[in-house]
Amino acid sequence: MGNLLGCVQVDQSTVAITEQFGKYQDVLQPGCHCLPWCFGFQLAGHLSLRVQQLDVRCETKTKDNVFVNVVASIQYRALADKANDAFYKLSNTKGQIQAYVFDVIRASVPKLNLDDVFEQKNEIARAVEDELEKAMSAYGYEIVQTLIVDIEPDENVKRAMNEINAAARLRVAANEKAEAEKILQIKRAEGEAESKYLSGLGIARQRQAIVDGLRDSVLGFSVNVPGTSAKDVMDMVLLTQYFDTMKEIGASSKSSAVFLPHGPGAVRDVASQIRDGLLQASVDH
Repeated sequence: MGNLLGCVQVDQSTVAITEQFGKYQDVLQPGCHCLPWCFGFQLAGHLSLRVQQLDVRCETKTKDNVFVNVVASIQYRALADKANDAFYKLSNTKGQIQAYVFDVIRASVPKLNLDDVFEQKNEIARAVEDELEKAMSAYGYEIVQTLIVDIEPDENVKRAMNEINAAARLRVAANEKAEAEKILQIKRAEGEAESKYLSGLGIARQRQAIVDGLRDSVLGFSVNVPGTSAKDVMDMVLLTQYFDTMKEIGASSKSSAVFLPHGPGAVRDVASQIRDGLLQASVDH
């Protein structure tokens, strides 16, 4: 009924194109308008001023001969002050934008290796946007934003890249593990060396204490018992220690069987050997 009376409603973020006898006449802004159709005025169509998005998938080849699918997302809109150009000059806006995207991507990506394509995707997006801005402004469109949202190499290439990354990470992990084991071995060796050094000091001090104790015993016995020599006192002390040792071996529940020569001659030989060893230790210190 509204059309019959010549009334036209234009929605928000939209403009309407009017013609008179088939010739462009005016751009109607949002609101209600009257068209005297009896004078040849008619509504040619509507044009949205909203931002629109077009995703373009382009297959191309990199410099190192790897085929990739590059997905570009183009956000664009018609300009209100150039609505007539946007309405009349292009019959397939999306097809036109897609053609420019293909041209720029297939001119830029073959100059780069695969790794560089990932690193320079912002530069590729900027090149696409600059080219589209120059081309589409003549048709009444503004390029709002251009994004490279995905770069997909061939499935075999992706698998190979993942294997390379995994191998590199395993190599780093192996180096770190080897370095840690090396540090542990060094620390363990330093600990053992320190332990042996301290053990040697303890043994040396123990032997020195034994020698000092025997010397004091010999001197004290010689003073208290006139007529005895140092050798007699030493033989008696060594004999006493020999029997104490035999007693301890026999009393220990964990000791194994120990076979030692026993008798007056054997005791004398053992005493002689112990005395010679202790005297040698005293001389060394």
